[in-house]
Amino acid sequence: MLGKTTEYAIRALVYIYIQNIKGERPGFKKIAKMIDSPEQFTGKVLQNLTRANIVSSIKGPGGGFFFIEPANPITLFKVIEAIEGKEYFLKCGFGLKRCDTNNPCPLHDDFAPVRDSFFKMVNEKTIQSLANKINKHEATLNRF
Repeated sequence: MLGKTTEYAIRALVYIYIQNIKGERPGFKKIAKMIDSPEQFTGKVLQNLTRANIVSSIKGPGGGFFFIEPANPITLFKVIEAIEGKEYFLKCGFGLKRCDTNNPCPLHDDFAPVRDSFFKMVNEKTIQSLANKINKHEATLNRF
């Protein structure tokens, strides 16, 4: 359901959060390596997240990416909205520009509940909750 950019953004933010808890501010090259993402692409993703005020960065020695208020929950919705746009959760599953209950696409009746359930989930899950699952060894960030 999510584009690669959004997937990398979420993984990068989870990694940054985990490192920030340890008192570290990772740079984009380290982030790219740890989330298995191309460096330049990761740099652009992080630049977009910084512009959206989701994460901050400092250049130079001792610099890197960090959360200004790490205790302030960041929902997956906020990340998806920053990368995909506000329209993401209104899209038609069939790709039509206009689709609703009055003019449904062939997938409308099946897709709308899935989209609504996904919307609910991304408003409940946070970067912090995902990082906590990894820290508790209930999940993994990468497969290497």
